[in-house]
Amino acid sequence: MGDLRWELGRFGKVLLRGKGSNGRGKKERLVPLINGSRELLDWWVHGPRWEFDDRVNDPLAPLFPSERRNADGSSSFATTDALRDGLAEAVAAHLPAQVGRLSPHLLRHFAASDLYRNGMDVVAIQEVLGHAWLNTTMIYVHVDKTHIEDAWASAGQRAADRFGSRQR
Repeated sequence: MGDLRWELGRFGKVLLRGKGSNGRGKKERLVPLINGSRELLDWWVHGPRWEFDDRVNDPLAPLFPSERRNADGSSSFATTDALRDGLAEAVAAHLPAQVGRLSPHLLRHFAASDLYRNGMDVVAIQEVLGHAWLNTTMIYVHVDKTHIEDAWASAGQRAADRFGSRQR
């Protein structure tokens, strides 16, 4: 729960710990709660989460508690495997054509592409994903087949708007 920083930035932020590389520990980064994630987390924290753990004000309590209990009766953290299994069950129930294809990693690619398609610049996406290198981020960003045509039309419209405003 201490990883949620409601007061930081325009939207609030969450502290994420990614995988480490080259023998270093896990990379940490503060990521803004954009695209409705603040509202979703607020709903989770003040709603269904209570069914698993009532320690909302304890900064050491898990944001995503497991149904399993520690020896002292407190909730343990949901494991990565539990989250992967939950996604697999949801895919099987609601998107059967995607079984075996939709994974948390694929969702990272989708999120990066969606952020880019909606106008976020690649350096900001790099920070959200926690990549050290922009090249890595570009592997995650998949552009629409109409990207070049859309960019050309947009640039032409901007030029026309500038030209038109000078004529007045």
